Amino acid sequence: MVSIMEQNKYQQESVLTEKTWTKEMEIERAKKIFSKERTKFNPKTKKKIYSIDTPPPFINAPIHIGHATTYVLMDMFARYKKQKGFEVIFPLGLDRNGLPIEVAAEKKFNVKLTTLSREKALEYCEKVLAETSLASTNAFKGLAIEFNSYQLGPNVGDAYYTDMEDYRILTQATFIELWNKGLIYEDERINNWDPALQTTIADSEIDYKDIETLFNDIKFKCKETGEDLIIGTTRPELISSCGMVIFNPEDKRYKQLNGKTAITPIYNREVKIKADPSAKIDKGTGLAMMCSAGDLSDIRFFRDNNIKPIISINKDGTMNKNAGFLEGLKVKEARQKMIEELEAKDLLVSKRKVMHTIPISERSKAEIEFISMKEYYMKQMQVKDKIMEIAKETKIYSENSRQLLIDWINSVNMDWPISRRRYYGTEIPLWFCEKCGYVYLPKPGKYYRPWKESPDIKECPECKHKKFIGETRIFDTWFDSSSSPQFILGYYKDRKFYDKNTPCSLRPQGKEIIRTWLYYTLLKSYLLNGKNIFDAIWINHHILDGKGIKMSKSLGNTIDPQEVIAKYGCEPFRLWACLEGNITNSDMMCSYDRISGATKTIIKLWNVAKFISSFKRTDKATLTEVDKSILTDLDSLIKESEKSFEEYDFHNPSKAIKHFIWEDLASHYLEIAKKRIYSLDMEDKSKEAAIYTLYTVLEKLLVLLHPINPLITEEIYSNLYKKEICLESFPELENIKSKVEFSDIIKINTEIWKYKQENTIKNIETLESYKIPKELEAVKEDIALLHNIKTVK
Repeated sequence: MVSIMEQNKYQQESVLTEKTWTKEMEIERAKKIFSKERTKFNPKTKKKIYSIDTPPPFINAPIHIGHATTYVLMDMFARYKKQKGFEVIFPLGLDRNGLPIEVAAEKKFNVKLTTLSREKALEYCEKVLAETSLASTNAFKGLAIEFNSYQLGPNVGDAYYTDMEDYRILTQATFIELWNKGLIYEDERINNWDPALQTTIADSEIDYKDIETLFNDIKFKCKETGEDLIIGTTRPELISSCGMVIFNPEDKRYKQLNGKTAITPIYNREVKIKADPSAKIDKGTGLAMMCSAGDLSDIRFFRDNNIKPIISINKDGTMNKNAGFLEGLKVKEARQKMIEELEAKDLLVSKRKVMHTIPISERSKAEIEFISMKEYYMKQMQVKDKIMEIAKETKIYSENSRQLLIDWINSVNMDWPISRRRYYGTEIPLWFCEKCGYVYLPKPGKYYRPWKESPDIKECPECKHKKFIGETRIFDTWFDSSSSPQFILGYYKDRKFYDKNTPCSLRPQGKEIIRTWLYYTLLKSYLLNGKNIFDAIWINHHILDGKGIKMSKSLGNTIDPQEVIAKYGCEPFRLWACLEGNITNSDMMCSYDRISGATKTIIKLWNVAKFISSFKRTDKATLTEVDKSILTDLDSLIKESEKSFEEYDFHNPSKAIKHFIWEDLASHYLEIAKKRIYSLDMEDKSKEAAIYTLYTVLEKLLVLLHPINPLITEEIYSNLYKKEICLESFPELENIKSKVEFSDIIKINTEIWKYKQENTIKNIETLESYKIPKELEAVKEDIALLHNIKTVK
């Protein structure tokens, strides 16, 4: 007897020879992708440019699961834009400047860089960088991310480094341009000082933490009346820096003191007493001592009231001569010593433990002190309103992240200190005449190292002296990083290209660096060019563990993306990154179980494609209403996906695509088509229509899914359709009208299967006991065939 398979002339051996999709196949397909010229950017392109200013992560540590998740999403943005006809700039940048590199070197080699010569300190930093850069680059490639850039080197996937000569030339050139515009100046001010790292830091680099400390009620004297003034403080070691005593204007207890004089304990200095709204009636006794650098509010108070500060703390975190008997002690030691001295002289009324919020360094976690010193500043106060306009007008995904940027802009209260007293970073390109102090600013276009090189002039143009002193400070790393859109678009290398292709299409980044990387980039770009540098901004939230707890090395709940790739492959991980949630709206949970679940859909797609490829492709045939219905259903999926992709939402489309693969295609249409193709009684044209529809649906589905899962879609597509899927445009609509909604077909199938199960019936003989709804009249033949209904009534 001849089998059904042998009778079916449309049958063939599947072109997908592997039983299932494997990690090994993934690796081989990835090799083919990254060896192709197609990833190179074509600067002579006639296409419209779409540029992504990717965040360059610090390479002092391996990339974490958050990096992996957000970068695969960025890769999806890039691949989708290629489908839409854009020439895409999508670079991999690695941040190799600043404090994180120095901190990593100190930790690895157990040294204190500030105690070493500059050359030796740089040597340690370069050793760290040599070990970590390649690992970071390879980790990203393992995620099937297809980087390229107009500014990159000759090899596909080359990364740019923020410490490479070209990048540092750009950073210095932007400084020179801003200096010449009068937007950068040097001034001596009280700055945030990190005593551990021995450098100035900006407000944006400060975090806060609550600590237990002593709140001390201390006796001051009123000069005019001789009465005791009880003032509470957590920082008695700064009495030597007290510049004024204040009370709230609404506090009736102290109105008689306004304009009088207070005498500080121990130091017996006279300071004014003044009513000021910054004093809180319900805090302590209502009287407050304002010290030169006790906290940020003190600094603002001294600046607003034009009071000359008295700084009592050295750069190394010890007390100086202004502190008198406390000189040489560390701050905490000085605090305890002062309390003992006050107690001994009966000047301490009481002390009690309280929780107190203090500023700490984001990098070193050391408590911030406030030191007066000269630094370079970039003007920002005069353009706050303009940056606020940009923040309110720019497209931001999602909208709830906009407020984070607005809140930060509102909090800015002084110009940006851009100089740092460290080693590993871009040098500030200035020299000073040894004799007259003339400031020499070189021309842009070269990498300058003033601490070890002479300027390119032989003598001072003012006094003709021939010796110069080179600037030793470097830039804040954010001054470097905020040049990233200028770098990837060729600001100094190809100004014509830059002008033509700005604004940069997209800035994707984490919400935790809104106040630094995003804000400083908007600010610096506006000061350079007078306009917004970004067309759109995409902000991601955090990755949590499976219990909803933020991942942390100290908690031991982190997931290494390389372990994920080794265990499941990158395709399940990429699909999980979309399915798990919309990371622009909220934090996302991650666990091995959740990622493993996405593997099932990858394998399902392979099995569906393997089945379809076991039939010979047919020319377009006369479609049945079921065929039209699935194609119309696919059109809806494509339209909705495109709409979401344009809003950088890959979460909702991925859920819809997954549902389509499992339900619409595999569970319903494929089963219907299978019955028609294998039926001995079915006409050839019906079989050909089914096969044609299967191949058409799969083809469009693969192209639609390609930005999300590039490897499996390319493997299937190249074998079945003999074309490169990466060169395909976003799928076009079939625009076929169907009389039946495919959801109704799913509904009736589900009802019949349920009816059979409940009645333990394998074959319903007639429709008398199960009537097909009138709206499904056009597809009742296919439904009858699928469910072995012999007689249709």
